[in-house]
Amino acid sequence: MAAGHFSVSRPKHSLRNKTWFKVEEANRSLPLVRRIVRDIVNTHQRATQLQAKIEETSGKQAAAIQSQLDAALNDLQEYVDELTRIGVELKDYQTGLIDFPGRHQHRDVYLCWRLGEEKIQHWHELHTGFSGRQPISSLEEE
Repeated sequence: MAAGHFSVSRPKHSLRNKTWFKVEEANRSLPLVRRIVRDIVNTHQRATQLQAKIEETSGKQAAAIQSQLDAALNDLQEYVDELTRIGVELKDYQTGLIDFPGRHQHRDVYLCWRLGEEKIQHWHELHTGFSGRQPISSLEEE
């Protein structure tokens, strides 16, 4: 297994159970989301370091490190599950990229945020991803 590639599942969202966020609602949820995402980024970094150590060691030491890695991966899964319960989707473990499902002009869109940003400032179509980010003001103007 290459460093940084872990098997943490991302639950699939069904449209029946989907939560759509308005920009104000997404911004109100950011204090909690920010804490969880910070934990995800830090835990992912720790897991990546542990994985690299395992690849450099053997025997009992590797087994002990594997135990620490397993615990970190369990923590990661719990954090992802917590985000899922809130209704947001984790897109990147390293940068803390998050999408809040939203609606605009009768279609699904994502309100896009990543760790370090003060508030929701971008959105994108479902199929464009991060590279298709547009200013949130373009949603408000239409």
